[in-house]
Amino acid sequence: MTAEQKQQYEAVTASPVTVLQVGEGNFLRGFADWMLQVSKEQGLFQGSVAVTQPRPSGKHNIEQLAAQDGLYTLVVRGLEDGQPVERRNIISVFSQVFDPYENWQAFTTLAGCETLRFVISNTTEAGIAYKKEPLTYGPIASYPGKMAYLLYERYIKFQGALDKGIIFLPCELLERNGDALRDNIVRYSLDWGYPDDFRRWIASSCRFLNSLVDRIVTGYPSEDQAAAWFEQWSYSDRMLTTAEPYHLWAIEGEEELDELLPLKKAGLNVHWTDDLRPYQQRKVRILNASHTWMAPLGLLYGVGHVRAFMEHPVLGQRVQATVRAEIIPAIPYPLDDMNEYADTVFERFGNPYIRHRLEDIAMNSLSKFKVRLLPTLSHYAELGQSIPEGLATGLAGLLRYYRITQADGHYEGRDLQGGRYVVRDNAELLQQIAAIWANAEQKEQDLRTTVEQLLALQTLWEQDLSSWPGLIDAICRWWTMAEGGQS
Repeated sequence: MTAEQKQQYEAVTASPVTVLQVGEGNFLRGFADWMLQVSKEQGLFQGSVAVTQPRPSGKHNIEQLAAQDGLYTLVVRGLEDGQPVERRNIISVFSQVFDPYENWQAFTTLAGCETLRFVISNTTEAGIAYKKEPLTYGPIASYPGKMAYLLYERYIKFQGALDKGIIFLPCELLERNGDALRDNIVRYSLDWGYPDDFRRWIASSCRFLNSLVDRIVTGYPSEDQAAAWFEQWSYSDRMLTTAEPYHLWAIEGEEELDELLPLKKAGLNVHWTDDLRPYQQRKVRILNASHTWMAPLGLLYGVGHVRAFMEHPVLGQRVQATVRAEIIPAIPYPLDDMNEYADTVFERFGNPYIRHRLEDIAMNSLSKFKVRLLPTLSHYAELGQSIPEGLATGLAGLLRYYRITQADGHYEGRDLQGGRYVVRDNAELLQQIAAIWANAEQKEQDLRTTVEQLLALQTLWEQDLSSWPGLIDAICRWWTMAEGGQS
């Protein structure tokens, strides 16, 4: 441990625990903990974090983190205003690092911690869900179950004091994540026979704040890069992680909460708001929609990564034009704000340190398209307008990507050069789509009829798209051009 690290370690261990963090993975360490570190370095955050893992599988990370006295390095690298940046922070916000499956007492002791004010979590969408389990006096498996137990112990310890409630900040990628967490904690309390007064205490004293998080945390770098940094820094770090510069945390709560958790005051891109919908909608309809638009098309044209797609002489310009001219005008928020957000998205897509595989993004593209792009197409259809060319191209690329046959227990397609790829999606939908293509081939059916059948597949779209103005024509036009005149 260097002298600087020793000083940081001693300072944090002397600080009161104000945050319990359930989640030891790369994301929270490159997002929330980095934010707390920035706030701490400005003298704004005076507390410390007790960190534990939500599942037994996190044991290795917790042990490694504990072996490093809770210290680790974060390198932020990417593009800012088109210029490459690289910044290093030693993160020193953890005063307690423990495994609740081996040290349940350390977890339950936090129930009586006078200074504990927040719980931050990232346990995945499945981790925040309800799964019936018995009350035990040892480690409880589920995250909301753990929180129900912790809150009840706290309620007993402080005799229902109204000022001893907890503010929950879930970072799970689930819409209304705070509401979901609260509802499942209440379900466990009912299962376990906790009294009605306890649930009234939860309702009056605890807060479950819905939030939206956005940052790509890329994790441990290549071994060559890590070795070069370790030589430069004169120390090694097995918990080293990397992240892009961009970050956003939108939290549904009053701005006065920043006095308790001074992140916005520290200059971070944190927004306390009474409505998350604008943040959620712009992310889904611009960033996520761009990914879903580009993945099938990129793979059909032999492009493997997001950055390579953006650098493609035709495709990169096409996705940007589709977003700015067709998607943004259909979003009910100020154009300047949406275009400014799109600027950040496309800069992030060009990050030279991130290799985001289109093959991974393409997984479950059917459900993603329905959530991310179909509402924009619907906007034009409901107005009686023709579906714009760029949006139609995105749907055409999706349908062409799903021109599939079953082979060796999976479904595969062929790109525009004849190369094979495996499609990963809902098995029932893949079976239906493959059947439509097999029938079309058997009957030597024309492309237009097949496209019409696919667009009318209500089990896929939950509506019939085949009558939307200009859509079939636009799809067939792109298809014929992409196939070089062959349908």
